[in-house]
Amino acid sequence: MKDYSSPIYTVRSKLRPYKGFLYLLPSIVILCVFTIYPLVKTFMMSFMEDYNLIYGTYTGINLANYQELFSDEKFVLALKNTGIYVVFVVPISVVLSLIIAVFINDVVRGKALFQTLYFLPYVTSVIAIGLVWRWMFNSNYGLINSFLNLFCFESIEWLNLPKYAMPALIIFSIWKSLAFNILIFLSGLQTIPQDVYRAARIDSTPKMRVFFRITVPQMKPIIVYAFMMGFISAFKVYNEVYSLFGGTDAGPANRAITVVYYIYAKFYNNHKYGLASAAAVVLFVIIFVFTMIERYVTRDRDKEKSK
Repeated sequence: MKDYSSPIYTVRSKLRPYKGFLYLLPSIVILCVFTIYPLVKTFMMSFMEDYNLIYGTYTGINLANYQELFSDEKFVLALKNTGIYVVFVVPISVVLSLIIAVFINDVVRGKALFQTLYFLPYVTSVIAIGLVWRWMFNSNYGLINSFLNLFCFESIEWLNLPKYAMPALIIFSIWKSLAFNILIFLSGLQTIPQDVYRAARIDSTPKMRVFFRITVPQMKPIIVYAFMMGFISAFKVYNEVYSLFGGTDAGPANRAITVVYYIYAKFYNNHKYGLASAAAVVLFVIIFVFTMIERYVTRDRDKEKSK
């Protein structure tokens, strides 16, 4: 029989409202140590002039890092390249992924094989994929130039000439980002009622009309989600640049430099910690804005479903 007057029961009853918090405590500690603290520390470092990471010293607190940042031609180029990367990679990847997903979904035989082939890039190391694409982009014996030569086009020095650095990065990234988008589009296609497609087939509706009048409207929420997640991910591009160009420079003459690669170079190579932190804060603001847009769009979508 329980003794409700015992001190142990009294302590347990007082701790009962905080039981859920105690279960969450390990995750909260990890979140604070590895996420919240670095964010706060980076924000503080961005205002510290001549910050020394080892001794924690600085000469002053001002906007000098931000002034130097926006007057740096490399950072301006990194912002421009990141914008170009986002504009080309995300829409092309989403459109191609949707088309491929519809094709795979309509395949009767070998559907599992196609799903596996298109999902492989998502589970394969970016470094390994980058090595393969470096061979494909090779100006002498690369597969892409060999294909161009079949149609009487001259070989292109994709990885050696500055003007081809960004096109090579964009082509590589489009291919790499297909896997995740195809996966979520295939999941979305499974939720569309098949009765709608059966009715379209009975009416002999052309496939293009079925695609634009049935598939696209039904997939609109997932397409918006793919766009927003693609935008957020594209602003953080680094691994693709590192793996494709060997990790020394961001392409010839740094022509394929992105914001994250700029942050890496300033922090680890040039040891300009305050400048790198300022660039990280700017990138955080950009990604935060897109995240809020995605949440706003998702909220409106959830409201429409609840009606």
